Amino acid sequence: MRTLTQWEPFRGATTLQDQVNRLFNNILERKGEESSLTAWAPSVDIYETEHELVVKADLPEVDPKDLDIRVENNILTIRGERKFEKDVNQENYLRVERAYGSFARSFTLANTVNAEAIKADYQNGVLTLTIPKKEEAKPKQIKVTVGTPPMASAAGR
Repeated sequence: MRTLTQWEPFRGATTLQDQVNRLFNNILERKGEESSLTAWAPSVDIYETEHELVVKADLPEVDPKDLDIRVENNILTIRGERKFEKDVNQENYLRVERAYGSFARSFTLANTVNAEAIKADYQNGVLTLTIPKKEEAKPKQIKVTVGTPPMASAAGR
């Protein structure tokens, strides 16, 4: 009598996440001591309201003087640097998990926003950019009137 075995196409295969993790771990192991101060990119939320586009970036312990925010060719770029604390001797650290150094994030803006009127606010480690929409891009409500169409009243004469 023959035994049936179920075919499992992914048996023995590692997940994509495992492969990516192994790749990055190998790269970081090669860097050795340099990996304690890695490059970073701040997390960003972007949302839209009726009148504006809002960009919020988590930038804890970044001095606002170290921020450079520009719009060129409809591309918004946020650059800055989070500096490593010099008050504590680096040899006294037992673990360094937060990233330090320079960063840059770029986002393509739609033609519907007014890049000339961007406002930037920095509070509690969060940079908030408010980008107003152009007037022609804002939704317009059209009022509907109820009545007899002009053509129908003329045809009835």
